[in-house]
Amino acid sequence: MSYRREKLEEQIKRVISELLIREIKDPRIGFATITGVELAKDFTAAKVGISVLGNPRDIRKTLEGIQSATSYIQHRVGKALSIRITPRLTFFLDSSISESTQMVDLLNKLEESERKKEEPLETEGDHAADEPDDE
Repeated sequence: MSYRREKLEEQIKRVISELLIREIKDPRIGFATITGVELAKDFTAAKVGISVLGNPRDIRKTLEGIQSATSYIQHRVGKALSIRITPRLTFFLDSSISESTQMVDLLNKLEESERKKEEPLETEGDHAADEPDDE
């Protein structure tokens, strides 16, 4: 991947993140994070990944709010980048963060269950050490 494309992707990500925090006041948009931007080779289109925390209803409402603000976001990105052709933005739900959170929760539950299985064995071993040896 070219350095210029990487730089533009980072700029697009930063501009959209700042817009979501500071300017776009749509009540439908909940806790959303821009996870990444994939810019086409000819810079005419960009896929923007969004991660949303909340239940499925919150996620749907947030995506609706962002979809309705897409033209404004695209206009602001164009002004900020000051390039000849403003990429056409498309947003998609990036569930990698929520999936990784679920994976961490599963690992924590597994660790907890393993610890509970080992506790009875440790207490049995402690009682045997308390008994005097008949040597």
